[in-house]
Amino acid sequence: MTQRILVVDDDKHIVRLVRSYLEQAGYQVLTAYEGEAALGLIRAEKPDLVVLDLMLPGRDGWQITRTMRGDPSLAALPIIMLTARVEDSDRIVGLELGADDYIAKPFNPREVVARVRAVLRRTAGEAAPHRVLSVGSLRMDTDRHTVACAERLLDLTPTEYDLLKLLMDHPGRAFSRSDLIDQGLGYEYEGLERTVDSHIKNLRKKIGVGADDPAAIETVYGIGYRLRGEG
Repeated sequence: MTQRILVVDDDKHIVRLVRSYLEQAGYQVLTAYEGEAALGLIRAEKPDLVVLDLMLPGRDGWQITRTMRGDPSLAALPIIMLTARVEDSDRIVGLELGADDYIAKPFNPREVVARVRAVLRRTAGEAAPHRVLSVGSLRMDTDRHTVACAERLLDLTPTEYDLLKLLMDHPGRAFSRSDLIDQGLGYEYEGLERTVDSHIKNLRKKIGVGADDPAAIETVYGIGYRLRGEG
């Protein structure tokens, strides 16, 4: 089945450009030019991924992301933010709200296609044997693509899921930020490796366990992060 991408930007030239390249890559493309229309399409059509500008008429990209991540039926839908706002604070806010990637304007449309492919590939997952990972209060079912903490189901974004999977595969092992990007996400982020911190912050908040729980994500100063693990 052809995967569907929603491109949201108030600049019609950008929408036409991105749409053309995505369609050439084999995707079906939906479009919107302002926030309310975008949110309506997201709810009605449930696209496979949203390429979302931040500065929109009506609801902006931050508000749309916050609404999606707060709605269980939309929480796992991947979001790539596309925006002219390049300050680190804007990038971090977007990632903390749950965006999976962030591309700054001006951009190469081929890069947008590559990022879309990478995020969708991670969302779909590679064919692999059914596994259930268990560390402390955390339980991950890789076949159902679900994560629970103390029987409480967690709503994770695709990026959060992939980072947590890598940590759960190697409890107690410290990963640098670049290792988490390369091994966990499988592609290189644009910009600072510190964007990983935003995803880790979100994961800690969602997992919500104490520091002595094996499922706690620890900071390894001067290196990166690890799942505490047993002992």
